[in-house]
Amino acid sequence: MGLLPYTEDHIKFRDRLHRFCMKSVIPFVDQWEKDHMVPKSVWQKMGHEGFLCTAVAPEFGGLGGDFLYSVIALEEVAKTNHYGLDAFLHSDIVVPYIDAYGTLEQKQRYLPGCVSGDIITAVAMTEPGTGSDLASMETTAVDDGDSVIINGTKTFISNGVICDLIVLAAKDSIGENPYKSISLYLVDTESPGLTKGEPFDKLGVRSQDTNELFFSNCRVAKANRLGEAGSGFVKLMQKLQQERLLVALLAAFKAEFVLEWTIDHLKKRGTPPQAVQFALAEMTTELKLIRTFLDELVVAHMQGVDIEMETSMAKYSSSEMANRITSLCLDVCGPYGMLEMAPIVRTFRDLKVTPIFAGTNEIMRGIIAKHMHL
Repeated sequence: MGLLPYTEDHIKFRDRLHRFCMKSVIPFVDQWEKDHMVPKSVWQKMGHEGFLCTAVAPEFGGLGGDFLYSVIALEEVAKTNHYGLDAFLHSDIVVPYIDAYGTLEQKQRYLPGCVSGDIITAVAMTEPGTGSDLASMETTAVDDGDSVIINGTKTFISNGVICDLIVLAAKDSIGENPYKSISLYLVDTESPGLTKGEPFDKLGVRSQDTNELFFSNCRVAKANRLGEAGSGFVKLMQKLQQERLLVALLAAFKAEFVLEWTIDHLKKRGTPPQAVQFALAEMTTELKLIRTFLDELVVAHMQGVDIEMETSMAKYSSSEMANRITSLCLDVCGPYGMLEMAPIVRTFRDLKVTPIFAGTNEIMRGIIAKHMHL
């Protein structure tokens, strides 16, 4: 009944990645959660096995695969029940900026390392005083000959500690239309004037390093700008459809993991009471409906269809559904579900961020209302 056109190559890729996760990821997740970090060596191993940046062309070291490889990679890593090895952020959110907008020289310089895991990327948009309103950002890139001088602070940067390369959004045309004054720059994290803050101690997503980045007279060559000056806002908006679809898929995959574990746990303890059976039936039905909708959107996205409204629907509904299902699964598992040894506890914490990032769910509702001409 599946809508997604998986081929034999997709199936083989999934099998290889599943075995990789069983051997090289799952046994170490608990330690990564304690360390608040996944070692860079694991990223490199994942890259050398061909699991990172699968959409990148073979001439730059990639697989040249379609979006289904990204979906498979997201799903298999989601089943490991942690967030630190945030491969989809690197492979399918940040690197596509370089792949789509970079010059040939930029691609040759950075993409092979991104594919191999030797270069880990992050995107820096959010600032302490600004959230979803990118037009109000205060980080500046002031013209200085062949370079720009960057000053400002970025916060809540996923992969911010371990990253080697940052796609940075900064204003370079003060006083003009704010939506036409933002540019994107590729910033090497070894650049003088860039300082990485300590990782945040968070409610969830504990194995992922998240921090602040401080720019103090940080000099970046204009050759590292992605596209024309002032085109950054448009580029960020163009990539949001894929980002929000991936977040919606991630939430659904996490909910599936939780529900499957809960059903298996309850079956081992005997036949659940009828009220619990009904709750499980309702959750399974809701999840099935969401997955069918998401599969339709994956196909449409692969066909290049503009589905801004639909991905907004999917992002808010899937993330809220996943949080609701995880909370109810905790309830039906009783006291055992509250123990740290129960994997559902970590998922419960990790899912709390999904209604917030990639655009808050309130923004998603606003986009839907705009498309409804309300």
